[in-house]
Amino acid sequence: MPEREAKVHGHHHGGSPESNKHSHSEHAEHGGHAAHSEHAERGGQSAHGGHDNHDKHAGHSPAMFRDRFWLSLVLSLPVVLTSHMIMEWFGYSLHFTGIEWVGPVLGTVIFAYGGQPFLVGAWHEIRARQPGMMLLIGMAITVAFVASWTASLELFDVEVWWELSLLIVIMLLGHWMEMRAIGQAQGALAALAELLPDEAERVTQNGETETVKIADLAVGDVVLVRPGARVPADGTIVQGAAEFDESMITGESNPVARGEGDNVIAASVAADGSVRVRVSAVGDDTALAGIQRLVAEAQESSSRSQVLADRAAALLFYVAVAAAALTVTVWALLGRADTAITQSVTVLIIACPHALGLAIPLVISISTSKSARNGILVKDRLALERTRNVDAVLFDKTGTLTKGEHAVTGIAAVDGDDDALLALAAAVESDSEHPLARAIVAAARERSLEIPQASDFRSMTGRGVQAEVDGTTVAVGGPALLRQLELSAPDELGETIEQWQGRGAAVLNVIRGGAVVGALALEDQVREESRAAIDALHRLGVKVAMITGDAQQVADAVAADIGIDEVFAEVLPEDKDKAVSDLQGRGYTVAMVGDGVNDAPALARADVGIAIGAGTDVAMESAGIVLASDDPRAVVAVKRLSAASYRKMLQNLWWAAGYNLAAIPLAAGVLAWAGFVLPMALGAVLMSLSTIVVAANAQLLRRVDLTPEHAAG
Repeated sequence: MPEREAKVHGHHHGGSPESNKHSHSEHAEHGGHAAHSEHAERGGQSAHGGHDNHDKHAGHSPAMFRDRFWLSLVLSLPVVLTSHMIMEWFGYSLHFTGIEWVGPVLGTVIFAYGGQPFLVGAWHEIRARQPGMMLLIGMAITVAFVASWTASLELFDVEVWWELSLLIVIMLLGHWMEMRAIGQAQGALAALAELLPDEAERVTQNGETETVKIADLAVGDVVLVRPGARVPADGTIVQGAAEFDESMITGESNPVARGEGDNVIAASVAADGSVRVRVSAVGDDTALAGIQRLVAEAQESSSRSQVLADRAAALLFYVAVAAAALTVTVWALLGRADTAITQSVTVLIIACPHALGLAIPLVISISTSKSARNGILVKDRLALERTRNVDAVLFDKTGTLTKGEHAVTGIAAVDGDDDALLALAAAVESDSEHPLARAIVAAARERSLEIPQASDFRSMTGRGVQAEVDGTTVAVGGPALLRQLELSAPDELGETIEQWQGRGAAVLNVIRGGAVVGALALEDQVREESRAAIDALHRLGVKVAMITGDAQQVADAVAADIGIDEVFAEVLPEDKDKAVSDLQGRGYTVAMVGDGVNDAPALARADVGIAIGAGTDVAMESAGIVLASDDPRAVVAVKRLSAASYRKMLQNLWWAAGYNLAAIPLAAGVLAWAGFVLPMALGAVLMSLSTIVVAANAQLLRRVDLTPEHAAG
């Protein structure tokens, strides 16, 4: 035990790789920024439309569909109003010279102009030998166009110009709405890009400032960030302190205090102070560029649900063609050639998998952008889909469930004056840069204690530190220091120290004038959010395990404190993936949650790898999901988002496929014996309605609250 305590106190009190993991800021400083330029360029393209699941829209924009919709709508009004069928339905009549050519002329313009995107898309699908939605639409409007001209040339008594016009108008409206929705979802990338200021105030060698373009900044430059201004690049504060709004990166709503030596993220806002920042990353290496890359990759990554929808659309093409052929054959054999043409065209219209094609991509786009805005960066959509099935979460302890920073949790003075003992220890440690020394000084300042002046500071590697305070030599150190000085803790402190050691605390003795005058306990602080996260996971029926390189008693103390179900302790970093395999071998679907410093093998081995508290280090290739904040409750938010997204996908697929399965037989005329044959116009309206229902249902995902407080509430 004594050796363990000495190790916990780091370099000059002994070192432990697990207990001295990088702090958040150190992690951010040394973390990878492997955002490559090609990724950034690809991310920019995604932000402006275009989608791997929307090749049918290649080269198209919402504005193009909007313009074609409005012009086609205007042109279709005369076509509809001059239709004999419409006039009969509504009991009015129009007569003027050339009225019979209004439909053919304007209908041809609508077909050529409004139908052009669908015809081009259909041709691309034919060339790629991948039949799908665009081919079905193209086939439907082409058949309607040919049928309409045969009627105008009096070869058949079928008037469908008005139906063709409305079909194209409705299709354009649906695609415009779809492109708008997807564009809004992918707008998360553009919004991120717009967060960076255009210019920065660079500090010159003589201490003055000059305004330069962001692109002109280089690593090592010092920039001035005034109150209310955005940080132009990732860097470290070298002068000043301020609270920073990092919500656009981490999703954390509360400002975060940053001072000298702390890292700041590009695009975060200095709320109440002026600071000088030394630039550590620019351009594609910044956290913002990394986030853009991750969101872009998520937009482009494959999805099992999307594959299912694409297969369904291809299958629907063959079903539609077969149903249309059967419809033509049966009605022709019944001597109803006009009905055969009309209903076969209606079958093709009904079969258009517009809603089916929209069902999955829109849900994914909305969920991806919504999660990004809440600091949940989905690198791999499959990881997000799998999260809903996770029934065991394995948390790394240090830096994930705990802050990775020690704090004073116990003070025992021989004379009973705890404040005086803490002030004395802080005086000795004030010149030390060690994390435990900083924790002691911070504790004294929190109590507003007056810290005495110390001189002749000396570090004794592996044992402790000492200095002169008020003319007396004072030393602070672990058991190794006591052994060197051949001292032992007073009996009155023995029971207290044993309790501290029993729960794995680091015990530092304070020695004044050659006698032990007290002891301090320091422990890695458990995040308050960890308890809420674990409680929420338990409510969802998820087993929670913890893995750490710390001693068993340290791990057990933390586990008992926050309600962990199973503990893997004294595990070497390279063996962490074996714990994941162990849980998987017992039948669990495992999510591994770690800080990414040495958890890469375990993150890769898990069914879902979640890197938490990444800060500026967003380029972790081993994790499928990266959480920009340190809050473990975000893991619960990911699971809730996964479940909500899956529900929406299923609902949309069932609605879209169910609509087609029910409507195709009606369009073919299976109820003709009962006097009902689904008109082409009604088929087009119903198809558009199906698309609107799917789009509206997907939009409901925006209501899912991903804030950590709500997720764990």
